[in-house]
Amino acid sequence: MTDEIIDLTNCDREPIHIPSLIQPHGVLLVLQDSTLEILQVSSNTQEVFGRQPDELLGKSLSDLLDAKQIKLIQQCLSEDFESVNPLNLSIKYLSKLIYFDGIIHHLNNIIILELEPKKAKDKTNFFDFYQQVRGTITRIQKAPTLLKMCQIVVTEVRRITGFERVMVYRFDEEGAGRVIAEDTNQEMPYLDLHYPSSDIPKQARQLYTLNWLRLIPDASYQPVTLIPANNPLTNQPLDLSLSVLRSVSPLHLEYLKNMGVTASMSISLMHEQKLWGLIACHHSSPKYVPYNIRTMCEFIGQVMSVELANKEASEDIDYKRQLKSLQTQFIEGLSQAEYFLDGMVQLKSQLLNLTSATGAVICSGDQCIRLGKTPSEEEVHALLDWIKPHLHHNLFETRSLTKNYPAAESYKAIASGVLALEISRVHHNYILWFRPEKIQTVNWGGNPNKPVEVLLDGSLRMSPRKSFELWQETVQGSALPWKPCEVEAVVELRSLVVGVVLRQADKLASMNFELQRSNEELDSFAYVASHDLKEPLRGIHNYANFLMEDYAEVLDNDGIAKLQTLVRLTQRMEDLINSLLHFSRLGRAELIRQPVNLNELVPQVITILTIARPQSEVEFRIPQPFKSIQCDRAQINELFSNLISNAIKYNDKPQKWVEIGFIESGQTNQISKEFLPQSPLPLIPRGGPTIPNPQCFYVRDNGIGILQEHLDKIFQIFRRLHGRDDFGGGTGVGLTIARKIVERHGGTIWVESTLAQGSTFYFTLSAEANT
Repeated sequence: MTDEIIDLTNCDREPIHIPSLIQPHGVLLVLQDSTLEILQVSSNTQEVFGRQPDELLGKSLSDLLDAKQIKLIQQCLSEDFESVNPLNLSIKYLSKLIYFDGIIHHLNNIIILELEPKKAKDKTNFFDFYQQVRGTITRIQKAPTLLKMCQIVVTEVRRITGFERVMVYRFDEEGAGRVIAEDTNQEMPYLDLHYPSSDIPKQARQLYTLNWLRLIPDASYQPVTLIPANNPLTNQPLDLSLSVLRSVSPLHLEYLKNMGVTASMSISLMHEQKLWGLIACHHSSPKYVPYNIRTMCEFIGQVMSVELANKEASEDIDYKRQLKSLQTQFIEGLSQAEYFLDGMVQLKSQLLNLTSATGAVICSGDQCIRLGKTPSEEEVHALLDWIKPHLHHNLFETRSLTKNYPAAESYKAIASGVLALEISRVHHNYILWFRPEKIQTVNWGGNPNKPVEVLLDGSLRMSPRKSFELWQETVQGSALPWKPCEVEAVVELRSLVVGVVLRQADKLASMNFELQRSNEELDSFAYVASHDLKEPLRGIHNYANFLMEDYAEVLDNDGIAKLQTLVRLTQRMEDLINSLLHFSRLGRAELIRQPVNLNELVPQVITILTIARPQSEVEFRIPQPFKSIQCDRAQINELFSNLISNAIKYNDKPQKWVEIGFIESGQTNQISKEFLPQSPLPLIPRGGPTIPNPQCFYVRDNGIGILQEHLDKIFQIFRRLHGRDDFGGGTGVGLTIARKIVERHGGTIWVESTLAQGSTFYFTLSAEANT
């Protein structure tokens, strides 16, 4: 056994664009662009036109071509070479002219000129070219489907070139390919066979995007070297990416030999600037295809590339219309929903149909709603944590989750395919769709696993497979692929959701502005009204006292009693006005933020309340030291005073206690969610305060408690749940003031209570206020 590691991707690192070798069916010259001096030359010039390479190096191209041809090349330097190739060139040898197709291209400050011998002198004119391809182009454009277009193309290319086999080979998202159309006279068909991505490695696919046609007339050729091997200007190997004569990888030549192919030609098919596939041509014997015929085939490939978008757009047209209809339903449903989660749940059947999924999960904050067949909530949270770093443009898709996420092995039967959409990272809104595992039998062209050979010297070598006969593989852990139209529909869904939310946010902002203006006007009115009412009220109060003092002997008992009632009522009314005035001043006063040590403030509040109520025996509990906060000291003092005072007042137990404490921001999920305030924004998750990372304080007692139906009413101004004089009386404004103080500090206040057992008042302060 050997301990050497076998690298099955080593062909991906082969520098196939700089082989310093060409195929022998032509000659390559490297020229300096300013002087046309010959810098490099292929070593086969003697065999092709009778001049030794050494005779040409350092010489001007004019030593090889006549003045008319030199002028033609010089004119090309300022033009697009694609529009002038091939040049009709000739070289005199043994009193005869040898005709060439000259293919020229620019590379930095050099010119690469490739000469391919041809039999005829004349250059194919445009009219001949048009007549030969016109019918083919028309049939391509009229093809009703993608597959029918592919079949027309392979039939026409085979007719034009005479290859024994012509195929359309389509790449998938992982670089593997499948033959989707074929025209051949060979016994063994390749149609529907799959080929692994290693058959055409990444750097080869990259070259196909640069040079749209590649010809190998004879795979058994002996490569021709360049002299010198490196470019003299850079001392680096010459980049032959755009060369038509570039020698190909020995591994590929061996691959063709094992396949029984001697000549091959490949034409690139591009879609959205990516390599979509190839038109692959095979022949069992040597076959040279003239440049003009190759140009026709390349043009057919270009027309087909343009038509790919049209044909793919017409695929599944009815299904695409259905997806558009579902998107319309989403707009209508979400526009009417108050919350993101509610809107999505109401559209659950449409959500599954949008991607033909069997399960979906809607995540908002720490809440997950599962629809159909999905992993458990715990598994979904773990999966989502893994997916988030892998999102690309708010999207993640896979048809084989276990390949990259082994933890999904336990639920691959229901979730091998995953499509994930991020709606809002800030508010943690995500939608995941799932597809079940679909066990498939894949037909490969031979065993796709590359064999490793042990050579005589004991070294290891990766070699192309020897057989291309049908080889079947059972594929597990994969779902049906997500169609491009489904992925597009999901991307559009995000835009629709964001659009709906923005419209709702604009509406909400407008409402908030009006509400703020109304509140300011109401505060101003309350301040003015309460201030102006005090003077006449004080007059009524004083005159009632004057009457009792000055006319006590005249009035009977009933009259005095009525005056006493009038005095009490005016006193109560003054208390109410003072409370209203204080409340309005809270909204108008500027907050004076400063560091406040609650470990000092809370005990001071307790001491004052204890002195004010000496008859009340109450146990005060503070479970842990407080943290300092940035706040308005006077207002926070009043907040704690109101809440603790109520906790003492509304308690009829023989052993009373009040607990004052706080809950760390990471532990707010300990609070019963049904008592947490509802978020006002559709895309903010319900189930918790809307303040980012708040510190949650609480005041808890074992008092009389509050009925559930009264929990929303207790913060209303002047609202008392008991008789006027019960539990020591009061104006019913204390909790309203508490809420005002909390809201002015960017927080939220709410209550959790059980009748006859006690209440807990929670309030938060904004992260900005905390230190």
